Amino acid sequence: MNELFISISPASLFLEPLSHDFMRRALMVSALVGGVCGFLSCYMTLKGWALMGDAVSHAVMPGVVVAYALGFPFSIGAFVFGVGSVALIGFVKQKSRVKEDTVIGLVFTGFFALGLVLVSKIKSNIDLLHILFGSPLGISKSDVNQTIIISGIVVLLLLLFRKDFMLYCFDPTHARSIGINTGLLHYLLLSALSLAAVAGLQTVGIILVVAMLITPGATAYLLTDSFDRMTILAIFSSVISSVIGVYISFWSDIETGGSIVLVQTLIFLLAFLFAPKYGILKFKGSINS
Repeated sequence: MNELFISISPASLFLEPLSHDFMRRALMVSALVGGVCGFLSCYMTLKGWALMGDAVSHAVMPGVVVAYALGFPFSIGAFVFGVGSVALIGFVKQKSRVKEDTVIGLVFTGFFALGLVLVSKIKSNIDLLHILFGSPLGISKSDVNQTIIISGIVVLLLLLFRKDFMLYCFDPTHARSIGINTGLLHYLLLSALSLAAVAGLQTVGIILVVAMLITPGATAYLLTDSFDRMTILAIFSSVISSVIGVYISFWSDIETGGSIVLVQTLIFLLAFLFAPKYGILKFKGSINS
């Protein structure tokens, strides 16, 4: 492997993958989904919805299986089960004394287990590993079109309600006091989360999609106090890590989803260590001085 990299010029490292149709599709879809998830991750980070993102991403699995079995686009089934899991979490939380984090854990593990059972019992051509870990290098043109439509809907939602979402995530009490319908915003944001999780299935799969929904926002949160700059940084870091991850996957023959998430995690660690204001090395330096 080392000899292979030595024999390839830097230009070939970049251009050779672009000569393949499947790589061009993988790069486009991964960058698109990365940008959308990066945008949404800012709100997820401010709202503290990491566990909710994990719940929705796992809860869509039985929807994918049912949709394939019925001959529907997987995105429809995944979205229905994603929103359904959120509604169920809210219902159980309101009707019982169990805390929200416990309810979330119960619901998403239950839905995920249901998906595993359905995969084992329903006869179909569904590849469990494809659902769990994604497969952008093998994405079909029809799935590309679905991902583009889903991503467009998420971006449109986030742009239309951008300021309301920001206020809702920062201070929901103040948002209610000035007449904003926070209940509507709650479910709109959860709908955007469900759609983004569906889009992320194509790139990193159910297991790792939560990383794409959290890591870019957490990274940007360490780098700036401005929400506008945070959004730009989150989108940029997510797109870059998606593209780099796909390239690394191509040349190293490793799992694409894992490669993308590892690059995102590395970028977060760099921000955690060296962020100008909030990096721990900067913090230690200011204490010593």
